[in-house]
Amino acid sequence: MFFGSYEYTVDQKGRVPLPSKFRGEVGDKLYLLKGYEDCISLYKEEDFHKLIANIQNLPYERAKVRQNSRLLASSITEISVDKVGRIALPKKVISEHHIEKDVVVIGVIDHIEIWDTKKWDEYKTEGEKTFDIDAESLINTNEK
Repeated sequence: MFFGSYEYTVDQKGRVPLPSKFRGEVGDKLYLLKGYEDCISLYKEEDFHKLIANIQNLPYERAKVRQNSRLLASSITEISVDKVGRIALPKKVISEHHIEKDVVVIGVIDHIEIWDTKKWDEYKTEGEKTFDIDAESLINTNEK
């Protein structure tokens, strides 16, 4: 399980360290793909296969399913974790996700996300405004 947030700087070769808490769990390979709200998502193999199984169960006859499947699948890259726990982000991914220099690596239970620090700060600030109300509306209390 991944949780927490960690601030890093992308080096000149596009490498980002993974938090030491995550390194033992991810192994030596991750799947990088387009995330939501313009972040980068990273999945370990087991959770990546669960994600793909969920997508495969969607009705491909629907235009939005085809569009989402194509955009997601075309963004997938298998990446290696080096011996010191870093991943190298492809230049195209850095450009597409507007990664400047500073990033925030966050754990999101079953996957990891990499955000440009400025974008994360904006997203977090906006989300915290309605956090309590949103949490209450999302929880199924089964009250009778």
